[in-house]
Amino acid sequence: MPENTDLLVLAGAILTPTALAGAPAEAGFVAIRDGVIVGVGTPDAADSWIPRAQRVVDLGDATLTAGVVDAHIHPVAGIGMTRGVDLSEAETLEDAQQALAAESADAGEWVFGWGLNPIVFGVAAPSMRLFDRLPQDRLAFVQLFDAHSAVASGAALARAGVTGAETFDDASSIAVDAEGTPTGYLLEHRAMGRVTRIVPALTFEERRDALVAILRGMAETGVTIGQMLDSSDPDAFDLFDAIEAEGELPIRLRVSPMAVPGSTEADWAQLADLQGRHGRRWEVRGIKLMIDGTIDNGTAWLREPDTLGESTESLWLSPPEYAAAVEYFHARGIPTTTHAIGDRGIEFVAATLNGLERTGVPHRMEHIETLPDDVLDLIVEAGVSVSMQPTHCTHFTRADHTDNWSRRLGDERADRAWRTRDLHDMGVVVALGSDWPVAPYDARATLAAAMLRRPAGRVDVTPVLPDQALDAPVALDAHTRGWWRSVGEAGGTIEEGMPAYLTAFSANPLTADPDAFATADVLLTVVGGDVEVDRTAVTARG
Repeated sequence: MPENTDLLVLAGAILTPTALAGAPAEAGFVAIRDGVIVGVGTPDAADSWIPRAQRVVDLGDATLTAGVVDAHIHPVAGIGMTRGVDLSEAETLEDAQQALAAESADAGEWVFGWGLNPIVFGVAAPSMRLFDRLPQDRLAFVQLFDAHSAVASGAALARAGVTGAETFDDASSIAVDAEGTPTGYLLEHRAMGRVTRIVPALTFEERRDALVAILRGMAETGVTIGQMLDSSDPDAFDLFDAIEAEGELPIRLRVSPMAVPGSTEADWAQLADLQGRHGRRWEVRGIKLMIDGTIDNGTAWLREPDTLGESTESLWLSPPEYAAAVEYFHARGIPTTTHAIGDRGIEFVAATLNGLERTGVPHRMEHIETLPDDVLDLIVEAGVSVSMQPTHCTHFTRADHTDNWSRRLGDERADRAWRTRDLHDMGVVVALGSDWPVAPYDARATLAAAMLRRPAGRVDVTPVLPDQALDAPVALDAHTRGWWRSVGEAGGTIEEGMPAYLTAFSANPLTADPDAFATADVLLTVVGGDVEVDRTAVTARG
């Protein structure tokens, strides 16, 4: 007998586990009560459910999938990281200089930019050459795309009191020339913090509105859940509470605060105490760590130096302290996920996780950018999951190795880039995400990049290591169920008893051309049983 339900969704194709396994996707319905899927069936069976549903959404011919999850985002930190002009499309230094000059015409005291690819500097390191079109006394700060480095103007460095002689309790650094004068290039978070601490702050209301817009944008591309891998902004929880005082967060957030390099057991205890703090659509669960920085700015941890002699050490000045942190959280049943980009960093993290007692606490690794076979085997042995960002590969590297990332690694290591297919085929749980604001958060483009190994819509671009492409069912599973598996929870499938997170597209991601799917309409998102995005009426009128 059909039950009373809060929501009934009708769709032309429902991607149940059998459809992902290769069976034809069939039309039908999904019934939801109290945030849980309580019925999945055929169109004929839907007739008896409709009278008992408080709300019915008819998607027509559209395709309903399990809710898309972005496994790696920084929505609160991204408020500050995306101030000013978007430089992600700048292809030359002149492009960036002109964009900053145009931005300065309407900017206040400070000129901001973000998303800049260091490739615009050619073989040279990023420097204050970026600001050659600005007056020398202009305060300016530009975040590079990797979110691990920035360039500040001479005036900004002077106001912040930066001399170039600063030292840090991790591997952060301030680049200097042969005379010891800062070049403007700031590597890693503590070095950037020497300047960002003097940047005029946005008001709380501005930050609240910006966060709503960011999360709303994510929802409109199909995202229903995001894992926020930091809580460095002290007002993060206050922002969540303020939004929920007036409405709902547009997506569910799982917040994993960071145990930063150089932190102590006292710091870890404070992070442990945060576990379980929550609102209606957000909760603190898990811990984020970082073993290294990025290849692009020479702060990754490689087995052998990069071609510039850099990327030779961990961000933790004493790597065993990282292992001690992981063991601390593991012993308390707290999941961790670790940023690991260079081959030596990945190896150290995998070995650390492999040495933990198997107690069922789930652990994960982020990024996995250059991966030797023996380290892949170690990840498999450790039994941990991975979180991968397909657009990092497709947006920031090139098949001919002329990009900054590949040049620094050299051909052999660059040919081990983002081995997503190999990880999956070896039985490793793979979750997909964007790492926004490092790369765009559009879930459709992320899925397309995972299948194409090039940016969606750019048929002129040669794919990067196309043998690492994921088939459509694997990519969709990684962007839905993969996250749930990676955090040790049941969900991410359209089955009775599963949490009700759903996404509907105008095209079927299993059968549509990936380039075309990247521009498909997102018609519906359901977050914990509640309709958050509903564009069915808009589409019908259009």
